[in-house]
Amino acid sequence: MNILIVYDSYFGNTKEIAYMIAGKLEEDNELKIVKADDVEKEDMNDIDLLVVGSPTRAFKPSPKITQFMKQIEFGSLKGVKVAVFDTRISKEDTNIKILKGMIKIFGYAANPMAKLLARKGGEIVVEPIGFYVADTEGPIKDGEKERVIQWIGEIE
Repeated sequence: MNILIVYDSYFGNTKEIAYMIAGKLEEDNELKIVKADDVEKEDMNDIDLLVVGSPTRAFKPSPKITQFMKQIEFGSLKGVKVAVFDTRISKEDTNIKILKGMIKIFGYAANPMAKLLARKGGEIVVEPIGFYVADTEGPIKDGEKERVIQWIGEIE
């Protein structure tokens, strides 16, 4: 299988998860992992699986991931399996009441990413997921690395 993993990361947490995914999927596959602003048009050629990861910024994907996804032509992901993830702070970990309410209303980055990539023709093969960080800058919360491995198993 030809796999492309595209990510953006502010504090290294999303990058760490993207590389964990790459480490698990690279066995018996052709795999390339690249930061969103370094993706070349040729990277999208002949891929079987596209994995996209973004930190949640203001309840949506980072600007670089958004730009990457917008540049994908409609229909060009037809026949391509797609999996998306984000990194986020849980509602329970914030003490700001208004932020909890806004999270409830606006959500996180993974679902809008999946919807856009599906509109571009991609086949979402696993539920979009968020992995939790302990604070704005991380680190990744205890138990999340095990969730990453479980989620990867659902992709294969």
